[in-house]
Amino acid sequence: MGLFQQLTEKPWLPSPLPLADARAIRLPAARLGLRVFCGVVTVLFFLLLVAYAERMAFEEWRPSAQPWLMWLNTALLLTASAGMQWAVTGVREERIEAVRTGLAGGGLFAVAFLAGQLVAWRQLALMTPFDITNASIAFFYLITALHGLHLLGGLVALGWTATRLQGDPPPAGLRLNVELCAVYWHFLLVVWLVLFGLLFSGNDNLEILLALCGVR
Repeated sequence: MGLFQQLTEKPWLPSPLPLADARAIRLPAARLGLRVFCGVVTVLFFLLLVAYAERMAFEEWRPSAQPWLMWLNTALLLTASAGMQWAVTGVREERIEAVRTGLAGGGLFAVAFLAGQLVAWRQLALMTPFDITNASIAFFYLITALHGLHLLGGLVALGWTATRLQGDPPPAGLRLNVELCAVYWHFLLVVWLVLFGLLFSGNDNLEILLALCGVR
């Protein structure tokens, strides 16, 4: 029987993998997909920063006002990221209630951040008459809106993960989803800190960053 199997083998064809091995390959694919997506988003925002810096060189550039609420919104996003990390700790220690608390906190503070961004838009409109020809104001709305849309997408993934918490699910089956949500939250926090620190704290910092990256 062994000789017959050797004669009928087709070494040029890929051998089927056991179910356990197939799952082991599929799980890292989700992490890889998230990394690729985060890389694309990073390039997108970096190009926006480059365009922002190039536009600042024009003589008619008029810096926009800085709504004070942006500081509170940043604190809210920091808290949301901390909540997601709490969920990761809970799922690793198999504490399902900690997972629920972390996901709920991360989601609620993220929603509060988005609501605060809308209020900040209103503050800017009251501080500076809306003028779409003012490039700094246009960039402010564009960059904050894009960041908010990416956070909304994260909330969809968070909601899907939260639905899997119904009943008493095994923490091991939720670990990948919770960890990916947390990584995405941390990524959006870092993106926002860069945007906030460079665009709203002074143009000199943006020039320094672009020079370090070889753009200037």
